[in-house]
Amino acid sequence: MRGPHRAASGEHGRTGRRRSAKVDGDARQLILDAAEKLFAAQGFDATATAAIATAAGVPKGLVFYYFPTKDAILSTLMAERVPKHPIDDIGTVVAPGDPAASLVNLDAAINLRDHHSSVLRVIMWREADTHPDVRRQLRRLRDQLLDVTVRVLQASAPQPVRPGTLSACAAAWVSAMFTISSTDRLHALDGIPIPSAEEIFNVARVVAAGMTQLG
Repeated sequence: MRGPHRAASGEHGRTGRRRSAKVDGDARQLILDAAEKLFAAQGFDATATAAIATAAGVPKGLVFYYFPTKDAILSTLMAERVPKHPIDDIGTVVAPGDPAASLVNLDAAINLRDHHSSVLRVIMWREADTHPDVRRQLRRLRDQLLDVTVRVLQASAPQPVRPGTLSACAAAWVSAMFTISSTDRLHALDGIPIPSAEEIFNVARVVAAGMTQLG
């Protein structure tokens, strides 16, 4: 009787360790954290599920318990670690009468190039070509940025501007910021110079001047 009892206790002990706060209660978060770091460092395709488990400090089976496939991990990162709203209050970035300064403030607030989440800073741009969930999130982000940029330009314009002009100028600004974010990736890979703050301000000035000219 004691043998089975010891086995049961041992199994219970192992289960207890496996279901500890670190390994089980926080396992999903640990897995996502590890996957984010590995996907950013070496890419989705080059990252094995076993490597994610090792980096997270959890059994490989626990990874599959939470995420049936590696694609499911990427989809979850997109769903949970891309901000739902790029900025909550445009009043924090609007400089009345100065659209160029307002655009620069908006860029700094959103911080695409140096965001704390590597999902937004690196993974989204790298994986958009081959993963539909990533493309959907990138399109959603672009739509949100277009909307907030229109509102910032409208609020900062020294005089009323036609809706069509606002939309066109917002599209030019968002496209430029997306391009600069991609350039940052090329800098990391090939040493291409990162656009300076002055260059970003000059882009903002061009967009603001175009808005004023077109009216």
